[in-house]
Amino acid sequence: MAEKRDYYEVLGVQKGASDDEIKKAYRKLAKQYHPDLNKDNPDAAEKFKEIGEAYGVLSDSEKRARYDQFGHAGVDPNYGAGGGGGYGGFGDFDMGDLGDIFGSFFGGGFGGGQRRNGPRKGQDIQQYITLSFEEAAFGCTKKITVNKSENCDACGGTGAKAGTSPETCPTCHGSGQVRQVQQTPLGQFQTTSTCRTCGGSGKVIKEPCQKCNGSGRVRVQKSIDIKVPAGIDDGQTISARGQGEAGSRGGPNGDLFVTVNIKPHKIFRRDGNNVHLEVPITFVQAALGCELEIPTLDGPVKYKIPEGTQNGDQFRFRGKGIASVRTGVRGDQYVKVNVEVPKNLTSRQREILAQFAEESNEKNYNKGRKFKDIIKDYFNK
Repeated sequence: MAEKRDYYEVLGVQKGASDDEIKKAYRKLAKQYHPDLNKDNPDAAEKFKEIGEAYGVLSDSEKRARYDQFGHAGVDPNYGAGGGGGYGGFGDFDMGDLGDIFGSFFGGGFGGGQRRNGPRKGQDIQQYITLSFEEAAFGCTKKITVNKSENCDACGGTGAKAGTSPETCPTCHGSGQVRQVQQTPLGQFQTTSTCRTCGGSGKVIKEPCQKCNGSGRVRVQKSIDIKVPAGIDDGQTISARGQGEAGSRGGPNGDLFVTVNIKPHKIFRRDGNNVHLEVPITFVQAALGCELEIPTLDGPVKYKIPEGTQNGDQFRFRGKGIASVRTGVRGDQYVKVNVEVPKNLTSRQREILAQFAEESNEKNYNKGRKFKDIIKDYFNK
């Protein structure tokens, strides 16, 4: 198993970075390594996935706290040697295992056997999906495919052949543990260990199910519809309860967590629930005013640009932004005007502009003062 890089290193931020710093770093890197924008780079997809995984953990306060304390093992149950259980209560390690350790010294008083035999929830699954700007803004349903374990339909998850049932282990009598008492010069010494006959389950299967070989679970490839809410943002995660790995011994299924990556738009830029757009207009349109068709997420809208519009002026379209996931209220769209200065003028155009400058006497600027007078004052100082 390849060694994972530190998530803070992946995003290029310090361990104490704020949520805003983490979000900005993620957006910058996601745009830099997005597979759709780096089709010639074979490593872009893997890099993009690594960035998304890091952001999925560091943007979640609970996951980040576990990661800061335990590292990758705190958030990935498959991390570690051999891909086994995690660390400190994650993955397949449970209090039953700890009970065996304590029981071997203190007579099994920790209660491990009961936990080992009880229902266990299945592991969660993490997936990633890529959405267009519009899909994230208005919501959609995406079909994803996951490889997961499910209870065997042939045996109902018992692991026993159809028509039969697991039987109580004759060695441990269903406790999952065996105790041995030894006489020592200091008195009786009692040890407790996992039953080797049933592996600690308390049950034995005499006739295993042929389909699942007695495990009670089978691997399947399943298509799942994920409902994406309108207004979801980059790096946010959708949960699908019960769509994770199958539980064992009657325990519930794990959950499916789908983290969203959003493709950058060609003309729109998102800032929270607001949308920003830059529109180029000509010098004449800015001076005389004009009517333009302004693109919005809902389609083009006619808008009258006022006479004398300056470069950088911004106009607001209320309710044309992106809906809040929590309230459903839409943000606004802000349109910034970029006045384009004409190039490669003809002699006639030059003549017209020169005449305009002469007639206006350059009093359009600086409250009537001539621009050349301002320049003169500047150099005299």
